[in-house]
Amino acid sequence: MSHVTTQGFSCFAVAAPGLEPLVRAELEGLTGPFRIAVEAPEAGGVAFRADLAGLYAANLHLRIASRVLVRVGAFHASSFRELERRARRLPWASYLPPGTAARFRVTSRKSKLYHQDAVAQRLEAVSDAPPPADREAQEFVVRLFRDECTVSADASGELLHRRGYRLATAKAPLRETLAAAMLAGAGWNGAVPLLDPMCGSGTIPIEAALLARRIPPGLGRAFAFQRWPGFDAAAWERVRAAARDRIASQAAVPILGSDRDAGAIAAAAANTERAGVEHDVVWRRTAISGIEPPPTPGLVLTNPPYGARVGEAARLRDLYAQLGNVLRRKCGGWTVGMITARPELERQVGLSLTPRFTSENGGIPVRLVLGPVS
Repeated sequence: MSHVTTQGFSCFAVAAPGLEPLVRAELEGLTGPFRIAVEAPEAGGVAFRADLAGLYAANLHLRIASRVLVRVGAFHASSFRELERRARRLPWASYLPPGTAARFRVTSRKSKLYHQDAVAQRLEAVSDAPPPADREAQEFVVRLFRDECTVSADASGELLHRRGYRLATAKAPLRETLAAAMLAGAGWNGAVPLLDPMCGSGTIPIEAALLARRIPPGLGRAFAFQRWPGFDAAAWERVRAAARDRIASQAAVPILGSDRDAGAIAAAAANTERAGVEHDVVWRRTAISGIEPPPTPGLVLTNPPYGARVGEAARLRDLYAQLGNVLRRKCGGWTVGMITARPELERQVGLSLTPRFTSENGGIPVRLVLGPVS
């Protein structure tokens, strides 16, 4: 039942559907003054073991994962009495400073204890934590499956896509973790130019600049584990210092974002400044037809409208067709990647596009498609 083994913490990096292999690759690529051992991806994320510094580093560095959980304990429970008796043995005090509220997010499948609110109430009682009300709370994720109960503590707090830089948004903003997944799925590592001709509030170019300069996405925010009684401030600072030492002074290639909407460009510029990459991204207000790609071929990566609203189909067919025409005219030899929700719109681009992953954005099923501009 212990949450810590001789190999360290038992952790789980939560991922949006379809992004699990990308999160696994991220974890495997982490290096620094810490230990992380990655297990196979499964539906919903990737399990891994980590020492204390590795737990901190995963939260600091992961660009695509949604949150990091730490296993508190697991046990059999087919009755409320059994649930309470076994849950009482868990090391709640390791995650709950005195007076800290606890919030329980319960799912139950194929189990006798199917009433999720009742399970949460029992765990609230045995953890001796006050109810959340309006105060800051430590979240626990509880999973019941075939009467086996797994309790995990959320080490991240706010979801990891909340980097802290995006206060200004345009219409239908793209989640930062999905933008990072697009970059990874397209194989972009900061070695070739990047252009987003429909940049909105700038998430794709900003995530590209953070990646190109090796700036950890969590460098400017706080995490739930910093409130845990066992928090090691010196270890946390060592992990942060090692990360800061690797930051490049500037992006090695041009990173460009454009949009026809003046408000979007203003939001993008403000977000770039908060992210600390204002000198790494060039913004320009222009329609797709006005893009000016650099001479060296690179990657066009964008998140065009999906056409969820009635009556948009004809306009969007024209938009996607125009995108294809402009790319063929101005970006020969480049690669194009885009998140789309409708294959019939993809076809309007008139390029050979291959699916790289499927996921969801704002509850809409989407996929990243990628192909050469020729």
